[in-house]
Amino acid sequence: MNKASAVSRYTTVSKGKSGDVNYTPPILADFVADRIAESLGRDPAGRPIRVLDPAVGDGELLLSLSARLVKTPGADIEVHGFDTDPNALDTACIRLKQHFPELKTVLTQGSFIEYVLGDLGSYGSQPPLNNPIPASFDIIIANPPYVRTQIIGAEQARMLADKFKLSGRIDLYYAFILGIARVLKPEGTAGIIVSNRFMTTLSGSSVRRVLLERLNIRHIWDLGDTRLFNAAVLPAVLLAEGKNNRAWPSPAFTSIYQTSEKALSTVANPIIALDKKGIVKVSDGRHFHVRHGRLDTGRAPGGMWRITTDAIDAWLATIQAHSRGTFKDIGKIRVGVKTCADRVFIRSDWFDMPVSSRPELLMALTTHHIARRFKPLAPKRQLHILYPHEIAGGRRCAVDLSIFPRSLAYLEEHRNTLEGRKYVIEAGRKWYEIWVPQNPDVWKMPKLVFRDIADKPIFWIDFDGSVVNGDCYWLTCWNPARIDLLWMAAAIGNSTFIECYYDHCFHNRLYAGRRRFITQYVEKFPMPDPQSPLGTAIIEKARRIYECTPSFPTDQLYEELDTMVWDAFGLKKEQPFKGD
Repeated sequence: MNKASAVSRYTTVSKGKSGDVNYTPPILADFVADRIAESLGRDPAGRPIRVLDPAVGDGELLLSLSARLVKTPGADIEVHGFDTDPNALDTACIRLKQHFPELKTVLTQGSFIEYVLGDLGSYGSQPPLNNPIPASFDIIIANPPYVRTQIIGAEQARMLADKFKLSGRIDLYYAFILGIARVLKPEGTAGIIVSNRFMTTLSGSSVRRVLLERLNIRHIWDLGDTRLFNAAVLPAVLLAEGKNNRAWPSPAFTSIYQTSEKALSTVANPIIALDKKGIVKVSDGRHFHVRHGRLDTGRAPGGMWRITTDAIDAWLATIQAHSRGTFKDIGKIRVGVKTCADRVFIRSDWFDMPVSSRPELLMALTTHHIARRFKPLAPKRQLHILYPHEIAGGRRCAVDLSIFPRSLAYLEEHRNTLEGRKYVIEAGRKWYEIWVPQNPDVWKMPKLVFRDIADKPIFWIDFDGSVVNGDCYWLTCWNPARIDLLWMAAAIGNSTFIECYYDHCFHNRLYAGRRRFITQYVEKFPMPDPQSPLGTAIIEKARRIYECTPSFPTDQLYEELDTMVWDAFGLKKEQPFKGD
């Protein structure tokens, strides 16, 4: 199998494996088609308008767009599309012929990625006479498939990364949107539905950089938790044109996210709400906060994409003026361990086993189940992890199991399961290793721990030397003597200030208002001067809350500390800031 055909094979496998092929809902297809139609320039002279959908599915996007294009008197339209699923392609073809029988339609069963990496390069700017697929297009409308690296496979992911100049963990839709940039004419227009994750994640950095290099982005709509898809997808829409000499201001940016605040107006659905501003209610009772601004990239080619306004810029400037560093200056933020075989490595009944068979390599495990602000809950039944890693010669390595016979015997019982993790073996690791073990030497240090996913931030201090599970992140101090910085970080992390800061700077919100607290966000959380009078008071208040929990009512202490954090950044808690 050649590399190109492997891409199409993995695309098909991923759909079947996930069991959740989610085609574009009509309301979203109409929105994208309308935005494209509104922004079209002059018709190309002497040839058809060439339209492309690189992942046709059931044809909803092409139906919506064609309905708008055919209204132009005398328009000569040529519709092209790709899909690896023959059944979906047949459905799309029937629907298009039924609604637009006179429309010239060329739908190809095959991979758009294969076309971009193969056929396109072989004939340059013009297709050969026997090839009905043009080399470039005037209009592209797309909802590329979302297929993560784990499903694509390591080899295919490396090939795509190399061909499209990507780095880090990639999704198949990264390759699609960069492929679209390759085949869009300089004066062409594209409307692309994507997952909004790429705008803020570290893995999306290379995509953001290349998109700005190769396209003129005109407008971004972050559709957040509008639930337009049946699946747990938080979509965004990009409206762009090919790279040309036309000068454009900063791209417009619109965002819409669910809120519990009181609405100022009511509309039928979230798509109509996009034309409003502020808090809007839709007919099903949900309330959304709609904001309009411009794209901010942090002045870096691959910087995170976020919405900004003059008000947000001024607010952040105040914070910057009162900051003396970030969480990254305290120490390295790490994700917890990932075993990829939790049923083998993690149990709550280890100590029900006879001592003669209980593994020696057990360590207490911290998970999100004991999460509480400042001080963790005491678990009813402590989880422990069999942790087969140590530091030897200054490097992390797997332990010699011959020294730990009970651990060896237990792991041998589960050897087939553990050896089934082929990626562990292919990475040159021992069959009994944890996939992401982290540095064993630092577990014993005091650390700040926080949940990965939570509607409200939850940061606590761990003095127990436990291992942190992969559902949490953790931070230890570069300087072990500066534990005061952990108390400062806990105070900031648990504040309403950081909720507001997060939403303006990162805004990676999942359904039900949940936030992602991952390394690339938390390491940028600001820190005021810890040695100032107010900084010292914040640290002492955080310590007191820890000591009083849970025996002493801490609500009043929380409120006092929260106000102090706002004050430390030159802001007033009583003046909520929305950024509109």
